[in-house]
Amino acid sequence: MSEEKRSKIKWRFKSKDGLKLFTHAFPSENPPKAIVCMVHGHGEHIERYEHLAAALNDANYAMIGFDHRGHGQSEGTRGHTPSYETLLDDIDAFLAEVDEYYPDLPRILYGHSMGGNIVLNYVLRRKPDLKGVITTGSWIKLAFEPPAVQVFLGKMMNMIYPAFIQNSGLETAAISRDPEVVRAYEEDPFVHNKISARLFVGMYEAGLWSLEHAAEFPLPLLLMHGSADRLTSADASGEFAEKAGDKVKLKIWDGFYHEIHNEPEQADVFKVIIDWLDSQ
Repeated sequence: MSEEKRSKIKWRFKSKDGLKLFTHAFPSENPPKAIVCMVHGHGEHIERYEHLAAALNDANYAMIGFDHRGHGQSEGTRGHTPSYETLLDDIDAFLAEVDEYYPDLPRILYGHSMGGNIVLNYVLRRKPDLKGVITTGSWIKLAFEPPAVQVFLGKMMNMIYPAFIQNSGLETAAISRDPEVVRAYEEDPFVHNKISARLFVGMYEAGLWSLEHAAEFPLPLLLMHGSADRLTSADASGEFAEKAGDKVKLKIWDGFYHEIHNEPEQADVFKVIIDWLDSQ
């Protein structure tokens, strides 16, 4: 990578199909031990993770993340993807950027919520060269089972009009027990509540697929969830960990909501993450 690009903290790279995807690097002051590659959740964006990056930087880890297509400061129809495989292609392109920015550093792939779904499937399907994986609040299953008619209609729209957009119906109060986090989320101009039929069906089916194939997961995995998560299923994370076996460290945070990294006890969460990274 050129020195000009290496000095940049924010830039855009092109996806396989030509979209410009916003990227943000969070370099550590000291030479980093590894690079954490952050994949955010649905409706949000990478700059909501600056406090996590700061904690990682203090422990001599660098972090780089990007905004999914149709999210944050990236291009694309809000809340839509042409296919689930396109999301995995975006991770390919993102990791290529990481390798340019930080060549020869161990890479840890970290996914939250929708990002957790994508990361688990990416590792299972594409077998990347990584040191390990972290997921929090993974969308393996939703915390509630969507009515059968809703799933049927979603699949119908996916076939007829996959770009059909609807409101995700996200309960914003369920992201954190900290009302300031909820307020900031609701007022964030880069947050949206849109989801297409194609994206919903792709995520729903990929979550179930990852659970069916969990025993094949090839890498060390720190799998964490809040026990009081009303958005995604902590039980599904537990089931994934049980099927994947000894390579997984499972941590269920008692009473925590969906964004465990944004709970009042976030420092404890960061410590578990950093201790696990050090152990790898």
